[in-house]
Amino acid sequence: MLKVEHIGIAVKSLSASIPLFEKLLNTPCYKEEIVESEQVKTAFFRSGDTKVELLEATGPDSAIARFLEKQKEGMHHIAFEVENIYEEMERLKKEGFLLLQESPKKGADNKLICFLHPKSTNGVLIEVCQEIK
Repeated sequence: MLKVEHIGIAVKSLSASIPLFEKLLNTPCYKEEIVESEQVKTAFFRSGDTKVELLEATGPDSAIARFLEKQKEGMHHIAFEVENIYEEMERLKKEGFLLLQESPKKGADNKLICFLHPKSTNGVLIEVCQEIK
């Protein structure tokens, strides 16, 4: 794994949360994006070498909507950048981690992504991601 690429935070409302995080991080939101396949709208901020991603559900059946029902707003996942997501997924499977999908899928911010089940990572949802070239 190369670095922490971003920290994902589930929020009820981007319109309420973006101004809060702009003040908190002292930087503007640089990108908003809808990921239809995940039923999520995202907003990104840079903080040093790491990004913060706010996630708002766009549908009641989305993973973020389910998360907010159980957990309320807050930390959702930590994403680690990898050089080759296919090789990393294979390595993680061999190490005994449970992957939530068999192949990477397109995520926000021009990334291929794969999530690891929190059961295999001490309760933390981990994402591995690779820039689409």
